[in-house]
Amino acid sequence: MASNFIEVLRWRGMIHDVMPGAEAHLLEKMRSAYVGFDPTADSLHIGNLVPIMLLAHYQKCGHKPFALVGGATGMIGDPSGKSTERNFLDEKALRHNQEAIKNQLSHFLNFDNDKKNAAVMVNNYDWMKDFSFLDFIRDVGKHITVNYMMAKDSVKNRIAAESSDGMSFTEFTYQLVQGYDFLHLFETKDCTIQMGGSDQWGNITTGTELIRRVANGKGYAITCPLITKSDGSKFGKSEGGNVWLDANRTSPYKFYQYWLNSSDDDANKYIKIFTFLEEHEILNLIELHQDQPHLRLLQKRLAQEITTMVHGQAIFENAKMASTILYSKSFKSDIQTLDEVTFLDIFEGVPTAELPKDLIANGLDMIAALSAETKFLESNGEARRALKENSISVNKEKVGEDYKISEFDLINNTYIIINRGKRSTFIIRVV
Repeated sequence: MASNFIEVLRWRGMIHDVMPGAEAHLLEKMRSAYVGFDPTADSLHIGNLVPIMLLAHYQKCGHKPFALVGGATGMIGDPSGKSTERNFLDEKALRHNQEAIKNQLSHFLNFDNDKKNAAVMVNNYDWMKDFSFLDFIRDVGKHITVNYMMAKDSVKNRIAAESSDGMSFTEFTYQLVQGYDFLHLFETKDCTIQMGGSDQWGNITTGTELIRRVANGKGYAITCPLITKSDGSKFGKSEGGNVWLDANRTSPYKFYQYWLNSSDDDANKYIKIFTFLEEHEILNLIELHQDQPHLRLLQKRLAQEITTMVHGQAIFENAKMASTILYSKSFKSDIQTLDEVTFLDIFEGVPTAELPKDLIANGLDMIAALSAETKFLESNGEARRALKENSISVNKEKVGEDYKISEFDLINNTYIIINRGKRSTFIIRVV
């Protein structure tokens, strides 16, 4: 028997608001629900993972999920949580982004048409592109008052914000367009539920109001909390900006590291929201973690589950190995297996010097490698002292003053890693 979707969300901490009657509605039979995704980039990011997981759990509970790509609304810009208007995209860019997004969603949702509750992707541009302005304000606009629209938090907050230049008419109409999406899917796909983040409550309920007034029907809204980090920083952001699902935008190593570096409090919350692990397994993991927090069992399992879902088992294994490679007993051979992007990610921010290949062809003595040729150390004297103290390593192997760097030391024919003690690391890039 299929699980109770609302109960699943409740114990996972994924419920913010549920419209009265939604739970009973879902228990009657298989229902269709949708979540909207912004198509302004050709990749989703981890900020989209909560609505993705909403749809995935919805399907696992026996219901039919619709992923709506906002091709039309993406040309307008949702004012919810925004302080400025976004750039518009042309149709070609939107179609490209739609395909890329569907590919990413297929890691979480089953689009197999043979399944009764197969996931379906739709694009609101398909039903909005031929809708004339006059037809829209006549057939849709007349049903919603300006007073109703002005009462929405997304509108009030934007207009009241000191940093805002106000709101354009284009953005003001966003909730009407999104509301019409719900009405259209209700009438054509028997879609009775819209889900999203708690900031979407106003837009979603505009849709339920249109369904009531135009179709004399009943639509439901379900929202999830906006995820925050325990330290107050924004979830989904790293020093480089968004953490993307596309490996070309955020490398799998950095993706894995983001989750691995979660605080205990965050990992405790994330393991419920961002994995499909069962309740008993999660509670057991939390208990084990509390007994031995230094082992970081929660963070490791969290990073494993999400990285595997997004990038696959083999890439997860590679990211996991890369994360422990600095402590590997077979460092030189292990690091040769990494691609250059992962290598550079591991040593991001490490001081680097470039040397021509012919300089090491006949062997480059260590004092020159540490000082004159790279400026890693300030003088030949400091280099000599460090070598006599036995604190210099080449590719994690201790070397003395008589050692010469050669092509034999190259990692992937390009890099040499120099360490002084445990804390100072330098990279020689041979070109």
